[in-house]
Amino acid sequence: MPRWVDAREGDAEDEDDEPSSEDDEEEFDMDRAEAPAEQDVEAEEPGDTDERVQSGATAGPSGQKQKITIPLGNRKLVCHPCYLCKQTGHTTMTCPYRIAPEHGCVQAANLSSDTLLATVLQREQHGRKREIHLEQPSWQVDAAVLKLHSRRCLCLDFHPTKDNIVVSGDKKGQVAVWDFEKVHERTVYAQMHRALANNIKFMGPVQDSYCASSSADGKLKVWDVETGFDRELLNMNPDGWIQGVTDEKSWIMLYGLDVGVEKGLIIVGDSKGRLYFVDARSDEKIFQGQLHKKGMKVTSCHVNPVDSNMLMTSSNDWTAKIFDIRNMSTNVDNSNGKGKESPDPMQLAVLDHPKVVNSAYFSPISGSKILTTCIDNRIRVWDYVLSAHGPADREIVHSHDFNRYLTPFRAEWDPKDPSERTFVVGRYISEDFGGVALHPIDVLDASTGRLLSQLVDANLSTICPVNKPHPRVNVIVSGSSRSLYAWRPVSKDEDDPKLPVKEAKEAKGKGKSTGSVPSSAHFISFDADATEKKKRKAASAGAGEEAGKSKKGGKSKIVEKDESDEENGEPSSPNSKPSKGKKAGGKKK
Repeated sequence: MPRWVDAREGDAEDEDDEPSSEDDEEEFDMDRAEAPAEQDVEAEEPGDTDERVQSGATAGPSGQKQKITIPLGNRKLVCHPCYLCKQTGHTTMTCPYRIAPEHGCVQAANLSSDTLLATVLQREQHGRKREIHLEQPSWQVDAAVLKLHSRRCLCLDFHPTKDNIVVSGDKKGQVAVWDFEKVHERTVYAQMHRALANNIKFMGPVQDSYCASSSADGKLKVWDVETGFDRELLNMNPDGWIQGVTDEKSWIMLYGLDVGVEKGLIIVGDSKGRLYFVDARSDEKIFQGQLHKKGMKVTSCHVNPVDSNMLMTSSNDWTAKIFDIRNMSTNVDNSNGKGKESPDPMQLAVLDHPKVVNSAYFSPISGSKILTTCIDNRIRVWDYVLSAHGPADREIVHSHDFNRYLTPFRAEWDPKDPSERTFVVGRYISEDFGGVALHPIDVLDASTGRLLSQLVDANLSTICPVNKPHPRVNVIVSGSSRSLYAWRPVSKDEDDPKLPVKEAKEAKGKGKSTGSVPSSAHFISFDADATEKKKRKAASAGAGEEAGKSKKGGKSKIVEKDESDEENGEPSSPNSKPSKGKKAGGKKK
């Protein structure tokens, strides 16, 4: 049975100095997330009289935005490209990639038929090999904790030994631990970081209670999930933010993060294109190198699951790179980033992209495939890591060119798929489900580009940029705005969640009410206000609202002050920080 939790504090709503557009950036009108008018025809003033002035007739597989200018007498018509595939000649609503994501994809060469005889027959007839379809069940929200964070969720990771525990970080620097089986059990460490908690990784099954986290405050920390005690491994801004002295160019933020369990290494990238290796046993930095273009942040780091010497990173410099960390001793750079860029002995391959690369991951079992997410609305797949020096084996067109106030989309492999073909990614463009605009979470086939399943729920109308499949059980956890949602497959004895959509479409076609859309049929609400004081305050506020309605006949607005910072003892200056080895303040249960 689905279970939902509201973790909002009764008297602690979000209120800070940031613009309101960033406070609930995902909870804006869904019409804003729809694609703009891509096929607009603009009239230009008379100018050149060339027979055809063309600025790139069409955008090729690279997905670069281009437009066509066609002269009509003394005027010109400008045809804008499609918002989804960046090509001209159609709109986003009629884009073939929106109808069939596998359109234009080259099927993986290693896909074979079910039997040897059928394979030989297909080969002799020089026909296309019969595709093996992956079966995906229908999904629905099984559990949710609402307003767990005070800002939008940026990252999450699963506990290496406990299947029911997930940790997440938000824009304010808070980290949360949630038990999606018991639903109501959650812990929030409100002062773990002073800025965005960009990445969180568990330290492995041996140290299963410890997490490493990187933040925009320039700190790399390892902290205990159960107690909140933390130790600081890196501090890129030891003097803190000094008003009038420190500027954005000198401030260093940490982004991409991964843990090499076999070698005991914590690898983290910063906002200046540098990479740092920290020994998890001695808590000392053993390597620093300028591996990406200066001034470009390292968005992700991933250690190969089979060969721990192989490391892949992605960056804002439009590249993903593969390194051999055994050569790092020849490229030690302790000169604050003034060393050489892209040291050749360590670099194995460069995967060029036309735009910023949000993430780059090896396949979770064999480590032989590569999956990258680029903001040109392309997900690229390399079927073999040794072919990474060439172009991608296939490009899957997918909507994830995001708004500036959203967490970047990242395609994540499903570790439970032995064929290493399934991955999960959120969608930016909304779709109509029974008259309701929803943003699905897509489950795609990396070998064919085919859409296997899409996760939608009427109670979840916001965009879900953060999605991660569980490595051991059939669960997908999504981070949408400040909330977390746990999806589970629908059992055969339950109603098909797609049925209400069909009925809604039929009713809409007949001019009737659209009715219901896919949603969890049942949920259990949870009162997060445990103290009697808050309950009495809420009761008195409700009584006052009813009295106001009866007297004025209108709606009464209740303004609640955010007292979380004061209650948690959070200092106003970023210079102040908890001392090393002490427990992070602001623990809430």
